[in-house]
Amino acid sequence: MDLMCYLDEKRAVVEETLKDYFPVVEGPDAELARAMNYSLFASGKRLRPILCMAGAEAVGGDPERVLSVACGLELIHTYSLIHDDLPSMDDDELRRGKPTNHMVFGEALAILAGDALLTEAFRLMAMTDLNDKICPDTLNEVITMIASAAGAKGMVGGQAVDIQMEGKKIDPSLMEYIHTHKTGALISASVLSGVMLGGGSDSQKETAVSYGNKIGLAFQIADDILDIEGSTSEIGKPAGSDQEKGKNTYPAVYGLSLSKERLNDVIISAIKDLEQFDFRAEPLRQIARYIIVRKK
Repeated sequence: MDLMCYLDEKRAVVEETLKDYFPVVEGPDAELARAMNYSLFASGKRLRPILCMAGAEAVGGDPERVLSVACGLELIHTYSLIHDDLPSMDDDELRRGKPTNHMVFGEALAILAGDALLTEAFRLMAMTDLNDKICPDTLNEVITMIASAAGAKGMVGGQAVDIQMEGKKIDPSLMEYIHTHKTGALISASVLSGVMLGGGSDSQKETAVSYGNKIGLAFQIADDILDIEGSTSEIGKPAGSDQEKGKNTYPAVYGLSLSKERLNDVIISAIKDLEQFDFRAEPLRQIARYIIVRKK
């Protein structure tokens, strides 16, 4: 299969759905809407919604039916980026090659834009008219799972530990904890939500969790490596910023060579997890391989 064509096709579907849900707003709250849209439509990869759709396809489900949840995952991801970039957090001025949200709209409105996106994510996922063909119990289970992955036991928890450990020497087990929670949790939830909504079996759900955890970890390791080897124009933010801020990254703990070995091993293991799936899981296999070669 042509992965780039697949990603472009799915990305276009997600973009169209998001634009339908977030039309141009006029009135007193227009500036908040502009701040939300600024980051939401800043040329993101849409990896998380695409993984949700690919997960549904892998078990024979209809990817169109999972769009509300897929787009909700993108809203959660976008909110997290806005907040991560804030002066009180990573204090970044560039994201995806553009000024970060708080640089354009101010810190207060950026915080509120992130808050609004997170709230809208769960409203979108819970809207019954968008999910009329999904079993309510399954949808409730999926939303609960995503909330856990995004919250204190997942993404937010990982980010908190990352900030607390900044500039400190940590052991590999804590490094693994930060990466699997800060980045891996929501990526894993993206795959699992698609498999659940697509009608996957218990065995397929277990496999989705294992595969998702591994590519989530791999994605963050690849990000760590790109911060060293990539250019600002490629990665859309200042290269080398992790080292300057004393961030705990895989290269900082293991060195660059061992980090690359670890990345390759995790991807091989993730692909092996998918052996029980047929050709319909090929996008998931290709996405795993893409993580190694991506430049942004």
